[in-house]
Amino acid sequence: MNKQIFLNLPVADLPKAVSFYRALGYPLNPQFTGDSVACVVINETTFVMLGTHAKFREFTPKAVCDTTLAVEVLINLSCESRREVDDLVARAVAAGGTTHDTAEDFGFMYTHSFVDLDGHGWGLFHMSTLPTRP
Repeated sequence: MNKQIFLNLPVADLPKAVSFYRALGYPLNPQFTGDSVACVVINETTFVMLGTHAKFREFTPKAVCDTTLAVEVLINLSCESRREVDDLVARAVAAGGTTHDTAEDFGFMYTHSFVDLDGHGWGLFHMSTLPTRP
């Protein structure tokens, strides 16, 4: 059985955040999308739940992190190719995101990253061989 991952990320402006992720090429799942939350489909097992700050606060007693001052989360996403890594970073920057580094080639792994509109860090990588379970 494949396990699914639903990442919950707080966003300041839901329509802008949805536009950002759609610009990366990711569709929405309308079944889990509404006025205060949107479900971005990364692949068949990975989903990003974008929620307004008010909606996000329904799931935790803690304050939403101010990502201009602190890191909330770093998400790493494997890609099918180096080209996909570069393409996603380019799309992210074109859609208003930022990058703070340059692509790195370690031989067995190629990496680059971007930060979305709400300061969530995304590390993208392509590995010639992905690690397997022991």
